[in-house]
Amino acid sequence: MMSMLNPRARAVVAVRALLLGGACFTALAATGAQAQTKPQETPSLPKTTPTGDTTTIETAAGDEVVVSGTRPIRESQDAALRVQKNSDSLVSVLSADSVGRLPDQNIAQAAGRLPGVAVQRDQGQARYISIRGAPLNWTTLAFDGINIISPEGRDARFDSIPSAIAAQIIVKKAVTPDLTAETIAGQVNVVTRSALDYRDVHAAFRLGGGYGDLGGGTEFEGTAVLSKRWNTGIGDIGVLVSGTWYQRKMATDNFETDWESVDQDRRPLGAGEVGPRIWARETENKLYRLMRRNYSGTIRLDWRPNDQNRLFAYSVYSAFTDNELRWNGIYDFDDQQGRVPQLTTACPATPVLAPNTTGYADVCAGNTPLLGTVYGIDINYNALSREFLQSVQTNTIGGDHEVGKWEFNWRVNYTQSVDDRSAPAQINYESPGFGTNGATATQRPTVFYDLRNPSDARVELYRTLRAADGTLSRGARVQQFEDFAIPLSRIRSLRAADVTDAYTGRIVASRRTELFGDTKFTAGFQFDTRTKTVHEFLLDVNPATLVPGSTQTVFARSGVPTTLDAITIPQPYLGQLPLGFNFRYFSKDAIQGLVNAVSPFAQPVFAQGNFFKVNEQVTSGWAMGVTTLDWGNIVYGLRVENVRNTSQAFSQNPALRPGQPANALPQVLQTVQRDFLGVFPSLHVNWNITDEHKLRFSFNTGAARPDYPVLRPNFTFNDANLTISGGNPDARPERARGVDVYWEYYPKFGGFFSLGAFYKDVSNVLFGSTRTFGSDVLNTQGVDRSQYVFSTIVNGGSGYIYGAEATAQFQVDDFDKSDSWLGGFGIQMNATLNRSSARTSNGADARTVRLPGTSDYVLNIGPYYEKYGFSIRAQYQYRSDWLDGLGDLNLATGATTTGGDFYWAADDELDVSARYAITPNFEVYADASNLLNGEGRRYAGVSQRTIEFERFGRRFVAGVRITFN
Repeated sequence: MMSMLNPRARAVVAVRALLLGGACFTALAATGAQAQTKPQETPSLPKTTPTGDTTTIETAAGDEVVVSGTRPIRESQDAALRVQKNSDSLVSVLSADSVGRLPDQNIAQAAGRLPGVAVQRDQGQARYISIRGAPLNWTTLAFDGINIISPEGRDARFDSIPSAIAAQIIVKKAVTPDLTAETIAGQVNVVTRSALDYRDVHAAFRLGGGYGDLGGGTEFEGTAVLSKRWNTGIGDIGVLVSGTWYQRKMATDNFETDWESVDQDRRPLGAGEVGPRIWARETENKLYRLMRRNYSGTIRLDWRPNDQNRLFAYSVYSAFTDNELRWNGIYDFDDQQGRVPQLTTACPATPVLAPNTTGYADVCAGNTPLLGTVYGIDINYNALSREFLQSVQTNTIGGDHEVGKWEFNWRVNYTQSVDDRSAPAQINYESPGFGTNGATATQRPTVFYDLRNPSDARVELYRTLRAADGTLSRGARVQQFEDFAIPLSRIRSLRAADVTDAYTGRIVASRRTELFGDTKFTAGFQFDTRTKTVHEFLLDVNPATLVPGSTQTVFARSGVPTTLDAITIPQPYLGQLPLGFNFRYFSKDAIQGLVNAVSPFAQPVFAQGNFFKVNEQVTSGWAMGVTTLDWGNIVYGLRVENVRNTSQAFSQNPALRPGQPANALPQVLQTVQRDFLGVFPSLHVNWNITDEHKLRFSFNTGAARPDYPVLRPNFTFNDANLTISGGNPDARPERARGVDVYWEYYPKFGGFFSLGAFYKDVSNVLFGSTRTFGSDVLNTQGVDRSQYVFSTIVNGGSGYIYGAEATAQFQVDDFDKSDSWLGGFGIQMNATLNRSSARTSNGADARTVRLPGTSDYVLNIGPYYEKYGFSIRAQYQYRSDWLDGLGDLNLATGATTTGGDFYWAADDELDVSARYAITPNFEVYADASNLLNGEGRRYAGVSQRTIEFERFGRRFVAGVRITFN
């Protein structure tokens, strides 16, 4: 198993084994099955008792389900339903036998099959989870009840967590006082595997390979789990180690377009036109060659000396790497926007291009926002190499103890999350200048554009001709992008890492009393401190950069070649997106060679303008009671949280020293501190109408806090992506109150049906806001950042979300007891309907929009067949479009620098998997993912205006699974 991990992961696992091995012999071991099945957060989870080749699952109500592995889909569903039925709050459960029976390499893919759960993808891989269509930051991630901070922050990222580490995935949709208040929509709790889940020795291996049809890349995956349980004179002791590896080589099709209204465009509107016109100011292709990897290592020690005491210690390391080569061709339509004619008269009958102009935003030149030709514009060839690493290392020790009528449990956790955003090489090539009145425009291309199809933006390249009066026209077509003069304009290398260190301590005490008949009171205290620190070092060299202490430029001293021939290679095009031109990929070694050539003469600079440090301290206390009555139970309680945020960053525009240029880098480190106190009551009523029917009612409250980068008191810029993000330390948490009413039906013959409704009202809604930066305050070292896309987070007004959710799952043999082959057919399906609204502010300029991140419809359909050792299963998911963030929009004039608000278009995906158990210990499998080859698309304002389009291709994997017990 260790050989499956890379050297870094092997070292991590080995060190943890030494550290935790010593802890084992000092009584720091884990509860195993009981630690997983009876945590403080979910007291009704089942207890597992391995016996031979079967596992008996005992629920809190005393029911038993035997999971033999002969029909694992059916058996694991039955077990999960008993857990769900006896839970004190609204939950959905996925068990270990179900995890992995689809192409569910990570937790997001696995949980995406549960009712009301939708996933959001990146490069075709499930990454984020939305519960009941709600915003991503309303969902929290936990390992065994301890909240985990994602490398990206509060938007919990699930693609770096392999599903193989999970014994169960529990999605909690109704918040109880023992959950952190930022859990508004729900919590995804990953219950990790334990050696005490198994009778003695357990070993499981999975090995597979496949390919993707876009780019013909290969895939490999491997999993190994080894555990041993000892029944000793001092109780049960268990050790479990596991490792996972997944890698995918792929290509991605992409185009992106930025939209704006143009002040100079003052011509009258034509028939059917609605003003102002929204023009594409820039379009581009980003064509990726990627190698992605996920890997993990786990070690867990368990000791259960008796039924009253359980101790454990474990460490989990999971990582996601993205080695990316990105070819980026940019067509800068508004390069000469200042030359747009500002006439208000109607256009002549025959289109005509004004002298010394490019035709941009000029309807009199025959152009429209979606179709036309621009003359003598700037194009860019950008070659980017990125080496991303996102990792989570979480370490927990804890115990559960029973002393008479009292129960105590405690947890201590340290988690480090790392987001390494390094881009070792970014090389930019750019067209020569336009020249006085277009004197050098003939060295630049003329570009025909057709943006009428939202899923297929086309451009064609032509030579530029210039008449004596300065009028430009289209010459011969050019098929090869690199045939234009595009000299080297910049060499960059970025080393950047965001590190979050989080510490958690928690202690909980419970006591069962006879108050109100049968009541269990619980009180707890928790302290969290989390610190996110961001460092960047940037090497940035352009043709004017001088060698320190010299009048010679770095380009001249280093002798770097300045033409594209130095980096391009004759590799065939890997994508499937139709292009109106040909291009040549670049060599990673060649662009890294340019960085290496200039490095002796220009050193990386600490980007203090991008530095920030945010510390969050959360002190929490809660009290809750569970009163059991003849007809069900009532769960009630209160949580109090005090939050202190302290953020540090270098401020912009400090008082200038004599002789200091106005665009000098920031010099002053400033500190901002904010406090927030919240009280969060909740109430849950669970009514057992009959043994088959259950009615749940809940009232809950919460507050979603702004993400850590939002709390920094400065701006951060990214030259590779031409973006600026801004801090807002005064951003307030979103406050939410909600109610849920659910009817659940557990027929005696099998299956499950439910119907529910929910409502939440929200104040201080957090909006992502995006516009053109429009200021030169960040212009340094010759870089103009005034036109970068600026994004930040702002508080709006109030809002709400309400909806309904329906679920049905059953198998034919629930109704037909004849043991016919037809009995193997089954289905799981659920649907969520949402409606939401929010005010963008409390001022006169407020607009009413949908709540960010909420989809109106979420649908999951999963038919399957399972019998005689064979199973085949399909999973279809649909999610309607959702608001991604606010754009820049003037309500009075309709003017916009972004094209409108940003939306993700509707997304659907179909996966299919098949398995056949040749023996009880040996299984073959085949998985097919993304069979619809659906697009990932964002748009601005209206669906016609695509701002980003990507397609990732279908993927196919086959392999074997081997299990020993």
